[in-house]
Amino acid sequence: MADDYLVRIGRLIRDARQHRGWSQSQLAGALGTSQSAVNRIERGHQNISLEIIARIGEALDSEIVALGTAGPMHLRVSGGRRLSGAIDVKTSKNACVALLCATLLNSGRTVLRRVARIEEVFRILEVLNSVGVRTRWINDDADLEVEPPAELDLDAMDHEAARRTRSVIMFLGPLLHRAERFKLPYAGGCDLGTRTVQPHMTALRRFGLDVTATEGVYHCEVVPSIAPDRAIVLTERGDTVTENALLAAARHDGVTLIRNASSNYMVQDLCFFLEHLGVRVDGVGTTTLRVHGVPVIDRDVDFSPSEDPVEAMSLLAAAVVTSSELTVRRAPVEFLEIELSVLEEMGLDLDRTPEYRADNGRTRLVDLTVRPSKLQAPTDKIHPMPFPGVNIDNVPFFAAIAASAQGSTLIHDWVYDNRAIYLTELTRLGAGVKLLDPHRVLVEGPTRWRETEMMCPPALRPAVVVLLGMMAAEGTSVLRNVYVINRGYESLADRLNSVGARIETFRDI
Repeated sequence: MADDYLVRIGRLIRDARQHRGWSQSQLAGALGTSQSAVNRIERGHQNISLEIIARIGEALDSEIVALGTAGPMHLRVSGGRRLSGAIDVKTSKNACVALLCATLLNSGRTVLRRVARIEEVFRILEVLNSVGVRTRWINDDADLEVEPPAELDLDAMDHEAARRTRSVIMFLGPLLHRAERFKLPYAGGCDLGTRTVQPHMTALRRFGLDVTATEGVYHCEVVPSIAPDRAIVLTERGDTVTENALLAAARHDGVTLIRNASSNYMVQDLCFFLEHLGVRVDGVGTTTLRVHGVPVIDRDVDFSPSEDPVEAMSLLAAAVVTSSELTVRRAPVEFLEIELSVLEEMGLDLDRTPEYRADNGRTRLVDLTVRPSKLQAPTDKIHPMPFPGVNIDNVPFFAAIAASAQGSTLIHDWVYDNRAIYLTELTRLGAGVKLLDPHRVLVEGPTRWRETEMMCPPALRPAVVVLLGMMAAEGTSVLRNVYVINRGYESLADRLNSVGARIETFRDI
């Protein structure tokens, strides 16, 4: 029996390593051991302690074993079922984590309404709690209350939690106003290839932040006398770099002009929140932001982040690939308009209600109803663009949709180094996906989906795309180690089950 467990653990480690794109030698180097030892572990020929399993899981950013539970979570999907009814879109993952980082600007009490209970949020909360911030779920765990201490204990920061989320990089902007010296672990999150933090450093240097990176840690020093003396032009129109610049500007005593800023949904929600804190932001929704900072923020605020357009797109794609009639309620339409236009061009039968406002009073929402449709491949390629173009995180869902359409669709995911590669996992479900280069795939449809068992891709959106393919496939499929899905979606399996899916969560070790 013990030998059987060793073999099963070895297979999980091998699969996690391969999905990370590492060789046995690379894993051995990270663990400080030999390639032959890794080989024996993966073959189940070596006894292995929980400590070693935990170290392997940390190196691979994969939940090989979850202590205190029966093991990593998997999904068993009984596919080929049509969905029906209505499902609500949850609040935005990316907005919620930015707002949690922004609470470090405020000395007062912050209440965030309907925060998504997802792993990414939990990791940020663990980091906040470790430095002395008090957080608690209130109102039947629907809302989150955040109260910072008078002084943060930055030396006590939970580095393990911080390394499991890329969002921790957004601590830089607020912390430069709270400490002249501090350390921050390298950011983690999805495996999407190399993503430089240099644009963050370039922007924040204008506020006096100097960063030296050594041994997995950013060593940060702040020179308070340095402040922006002209417009900050971001070298990358990224969401998190824009948010970091906004967070730094919020408590700068003066006006900061930020050019080439992202105007994406999470950036707009952060601007709305800063306004609640007394920070005026001009130009919200454009690429030029003028921030009227205030040096001290001490307010009790109550804010409702808006709904997640990427989750809305996920749910629309679920209806498309399963040939279902489904209503997706509370969809933030202004961040989906190009996607909806492409889908309608492909032949999707789609209705929408009149627009209404989100609880933040600003974002425009609609309810969308989709029906089974005979789709044709789009005339043009699918590629992301900064808002108001197709959202970067919505591009992968077009792979599953294109696999359900007649004809050839070119998908060009130019932003991330590896993500297009993960879309080829759909071939294991019967889809015709050809990798042209690390950024482009050609999808041939329609697809006769088939059941399979596989390891979850290590990138969030491709992982959900694979789950959607399993929902479309007749028979029973298994998706193993779905921590990455839980990073960005709250109770996704249960919510899909509520509209007719049959997805079972289980653990096997």
